[in-house]
Amino acid sequence: MQKMKKIFLALAIGSALTATVSCSNYETYADQKKKERNAISDFISYKNIRTISEEDFRANGNTTNVANNEYVYMNNSGVYMQIVRKGAGKPLQDEETTELYIRFYQMSIFDTTNVVTNRFSPYLPDVMSITKSGTSYTASFTQGAMYNSYGASVPAGWLVPFNYINVDNATATEDISMVRLIVPHTQGHSVATSNVYPYFYEITFQRSPGL
Repeated sequence: MQKMKKIFLALAIGSALTATVSCSNYETYADQKKKERNAISDFISYKNIRTISEEDFRANGNTTNVANNEYVYMNNSGVYMQIVRKGAGKPLQDEETTELYIRFYQMSIFDTTNVVTNRFSPYLPDVMSITKSGTSYTASFTQGAMYNSYGASVPAGWLVPFNYINVDNATATEDISMVRLIVPHTQGHSVATSNVYPYFYEITFQRSPGL
């Protein structure tokens, strides 16, 4: 009987220790969000990014000074955006649906070796169908690296620039709109949202040929 008590006590202590270790290793959502905020802050510091407010952005004609490495912080989404090139032509029109060809570079801010890009496939751009309704946009990927990696759903952060850029069927590089984005998990794709991962993007948008 005494032996059984000792065995039971050892098992109880073992279970308690396991529970303690598990609790100490468990990250709450608040912990994950704090880690994300710190990672974004460190990335901004490391890249010598100068952040400006939306008020300053509007005062500057909805532009960011690329020479000064400016990014505007968008309050509603938490996205940091740099407009590298506004692009030629005109923006999407209200109630318009069109296809865009996309070149992009995606890098995890937590792991800068974790990269997804289509830059090395010149004849295989990502294709996105997008519709504008007022100041809102809905979009889906129909082919490409993003579609193959994360499905048809377009990260909400990708849609933030469309109120400020033009999209045209351009061939000259200087006529193709380009943006850089820091996208928090709440505005990201499925992997970002489920793991609370922030991502950096460099993206070009142009209207599909013939449209």
